[in-house]
Amino acid sequence: MTFTHHEHTPEPEHPFAEIVRILGKGKKGSRPLTQDEAYHAMKMILADEVLPIQLGAFLMLMRVKEETAEELAGFAQAGREFFQFSHDVHVDLDWSSYAGKRRHLPWFLLSALLLVENGITVFMHGAEGHSPDRIYTENVLHHLGLKAATSIEDAKQQLQTQKFSYLSLAHFCPKLNEIIQLRPILGLRSPVHTLVRLLNPFDAPYSIQGIFHPSYRAVHQHAAMLLNQPHMAVLKGEGGETERNPDVECLVQSVHNGELSDENWDALFTHRHVKAENLDPKQLAQLWRGEIDDEFAQMSVIGTVAVALKLLGKAETKEAAHEFAVNFWANRNKQKFSN
Repeated sequence: MTFTHHEHTPEPEHPFAEIVRILGKGKKGSRPLTQDEAYHAMKMILADEVLPIQLGAFLMLMRVKEETAEELAGFAQAGREFFQFSHDVHVDLDWSSYAGKRRHLPWFLLSALLLVENGITVFMHGAEGHSPDRIYTENVLHHLGLKAATSIEDAKQQLQTQKFSYLSLAHFCPKLNEIIQLRPILGLRSPVHTLVRLLNPFDAPYSIQGIFHPSYRAVHQHAAMLLNQPHMAVLKGEGGETERNPDVECLVQSVHNGELSDENWDALFTHRHVKAENLDPKQLAQLWRGEIDDEFAQMSVIGTVAVALKLLGKAETKEAAHEFAVNFWANRNKQKFSN
């Protein structure tokens, strides 16, 4: 009996395998991606040219080593190209809202609306639902008589008519939203949680971001510089949202036209506040209308507005920014969110 010998043709290597290898080749052999490699990797992911097993490996290898500013900038660059927004709507301030709140209500929403009332156009983007015990922005807007936009067109309309819009990532980059929703499956957050904060979809000249882990602050700051974002500020926000906690000192790290700067904002109270027993989103409108008195909430709103005003160049000093914010709050239109 004769055996015919068949040469086994090796499978050609998948183009994304090189990316996984760079990140995963052991303690000595692995290295971070360059900005260009990160850009091409994310382009492949967004174009669905990556197998699920490769995506899982990539996300977890990135998570273990943590993203560099170059990697983040490359990822964000690919993301921004993927959903090319038209630039016929002017937005002053890009505001990312991806963390959700657990200990306190999202008082920062009132900060954004106070800025809007004083002539600043704010675009907010976020995602919801990946942690069941958190309150996400999209789910509380109706308590303030606002509707989340359902498309880019819808967001443009809202920005033109009311100077504020919230659009979910699901409506402008569904692929990145899908990856965020993998958190309960992978058990860990992924670099996408970081990169989405840097997307600034309408190319606003000013953007503000909150992070939870202080080590990410400088990475965001440097990534924004690599992306040539003219003015950006990042702070360790309450619960990871873009909200200053008035009970603690707050370090704000910024980029202004390529120049990096760090600024410490003092705590606004000498004592710590106890968190509320339960969170009732109806209190957002009640605080605005002056029906409830909550010094922590009020100072969260004012303190966050002050940081934004300083970023926006509306005040020369922290003290002046704080004073402006206090006046904005005192003079707000309390009828606005009436039932």
